[in-house]
Amino acid sequence: THDDESVGYDTKITRGVDLLTGYSKCVRVGPGKFYGGGSTIAAHTVEDIGVGVSVERAKKGDDRWTGYRAWLKFNQDADRVASSKMLDVDGGYYYRVSCTHSANSDVSSSFTDGIYIEEP
Repeated sequence: THDDESVGYDTKITRGVDLLTGYSKCVRVGPGKFYGGGSTIAAHTVEDIGVGVSVERAKKGDDRWTGYRAWLKFNQDADRVASSKMLDVDGGYYYRVSCTHSANSDVSSSFTDGIYIEEP
C-alpha cells in the first residue's frame, strides 16, 4: 500500500483468560524513515506480558516477506506492554510489522499491511 500508516489487530491462537488484545503498527515517516512497533494488553494484571516485534520487507513482485529487524519486550506484574522504534531503512521496499503477543501462556499474533518507503 502507499498509505502513510497501517495497523493490524490480533488473531487469537489460543483460548485463554489472560490476553485481551494486541496490535501492530507501522508508519512511513519520510524517505528512508520507518516507525514500527506493537502493544499487548491483558484482561488483568499478569505475571508476564510480552510483545515480540518483527519488521519485514519485500520488493514489489516478491512472493514472500524477509526479516529485517526484530526485538522483544516483556513486563512483569503488569497488564500491558508496548515497544516501538524509529528506523532508518533502505528505500524502494515495502515494510510491514508483525507481532507476537503473550500474556502468561495466552498467545496471539498480528500484522500490518506493507507500506512503501521511498529512497532518501
